[in-house]
Amino acid sequence: MGRVIEALAGLKGIIEKEKRAGRKIVFGNGCFDLLHVGHVRYLKGAKALGDILIVAVNDDSSVTGLGKRKRVVTPANERAEIIAAIDCVDYVIIFSEPTVENLLRTLQPHIHAKGTDYTEENVPERAIVQSYGGRVAIVGDPKDHSTRDLIKTIKELS
Repeated sequence: MGRVIEALAGLKGIIEKEKRAGRKIVFGNGCFDLLHVGHVRYLKGAKALGDILIVAVNDDSSVTGLGKRKRVVTPANERAEIIAAIDCVDYVIIFSEPTVENLLRTLQPHIHAKGTDYTEENVPERAIVQSYGGRVAIVGDPKDHSTRDLIKTIKELS
């Protein structure tokens, strides 16, 4: 079971120790508002690329700030706890910035894993990852699942 880490500085220290031990660090991120099989496949695919998987979870204001929906279904601290309970996840951190750029610059994971709604060429943080010698990887199944679709189905069932 993974651990939710409250402070970026604390997570940085943990990750530096893992790197010194020769472990390959993989970083993933997302809202994870209503967990579905697409999320699980993405996380498993990310973990398969290395030894340690860090998952950054958008806080509530950054989810709504992305314009995906008016409010979250599950509060950030609960989403982080759920993600940390998935076997393949080692560390979880909640972030409030609009992007994960600061987390990537600070933690410098070996691999930044993104879902199949991206290509390696159009990952927004690609240049940052490459600037410190990391690489971007696309993982997971085709984007056939979404929280938006789940919410739509639930509304239709009501």
